Amino acid sequence: MQYRYSSRVAQLQSSAVRDILKLTQGKDMISFAGGLPAEELFPAEAVRQAASRVLTQGTGALQYGVTEGFMPLREQLCERMAFKQMRVEPHQLVLTTGSQQAIDLLVSVLTEPGDVVVVEKPTYLAGLQVFALRGLKVVSAESDEHGMIPEDVERIIREHKPKLLYAVPTFGNPTGRVWSLERRKKVLALCKHHEIPVIEDDPYGDIKFDDEQLPSLFALEGEAEGGTVFYTSTFSKTVAPALRTGWMMGDSGVVSMATKAKQAMDIHSSALDQRILSQLLKDFDLDAHIAVIAKSYGERMLEMHQLLRRQPALSGVKWEKPRGGMFLWVELPEALDAEALLRAAVKKGVAFVPGSSFYAEQPQRNTARLNYTYNSGERTQLGIERLVEAIGEFTARS
Repeated sequence: MQYRYSSRVAQLQSSAVRDILKLTQGKDMISFAGGLPAEELFPAEAVRQAASRVLTQGTGALQYGVTEGFMPLREQLCERMAFKQMRVEPHQLVLTTGSQQAIDLLVSVLTEPGDVVVVEKPTYLAGLQVFALRGLKVVSAESDEHGMIPEDVERIIREHKPKLLYAVPTFGNPTGRVWSLERRKKVLALCKHHEIPVIEDDPYGDIKFDDEQLPSLFALEGEAEGGTVFYTSTFSKTVAPALRTGWMMGDSGVVSMATKAKQAMDIHSSALDQRILSQLLKDFDLDAHIAVIAKSYGERMLEMHQLLRRQPALSGVKWEKPRGGMFLWVELPEALDAEALLRAAVKKGVAFVPGSSFYAEQPQRNTARLNYTYNSGERTQLGIERLVEAIGEFTARS
């Protein structure tokens, strides 16, 4: 049978990270590609105990749940958000299958095919996949080490009349950058003035390596009802990705519409996972655990940063030292194409993500994203040595 695929799926690009992960299977391959947390830091015993308690409370844990999500967990999240000056009630928050679904839900209820969405340049590649699937036109605003440049956002608003802005202001993916307070205020003010909803994606905000605490865009606005900002986050980076639980929060009317859309998508996210997380939050000090992983990831970041600095062959390579998150963004010499380099690197036994995957338009092909959280010690050192060797051989052939 000859199948006809919908135009929106036929034009969809496969995730570069997922494709690269297929290449990294095998004990000898060292991957700096995926945004993988360190498995040895998962609170496995605490999750096991929480799951055991949930299952001993009766078979109700195995039953269908409500679309909005398990109420006790939503209440716990409201309490946790309040500590970050983000005040919401349970009816303003819905639990999702990871923050990826939260992004998709917001896009599905706030835009129509053909609408324009503003993103940072570069931006989260799975976000780009969502926008492509929903038929949006993506326009990229210039950014630097301080975040999205307000003057360029204003130009895009004037020229393209966008219906949505998507951003990761804190430890962005792929760059690891943190928006300054000034940039946060200016971009928020522009979006409020022009009534452009903002999706603030914050999966990495808790993984910080210093004491500076910048307010989220949601906290700066200060009000969920009738607000501009819709905040999304996840337990994937702080507890475990396999539990696939994230959330979105904002104006109750939009949350209600997103709940209707979610009913059509999957009825509800895993009620069992939500109950396990709720039980975990009752009996486990998640904040202490986050402090442990942040410390470890900070050490791993410094390890990679220092290894790169000690390589004479990388004198023409630039990068910004991350202040948090999971990624180090590298700018290679202009003549070096990172996609071609990846093929050479994989032969050496090391993988990364070429930076071109994170651009909606006019990709900067001499960029790359390195993950520093999954490996440590000898494996990080060996991986950097292999990468440097690949760069040396690739440059010599060019």
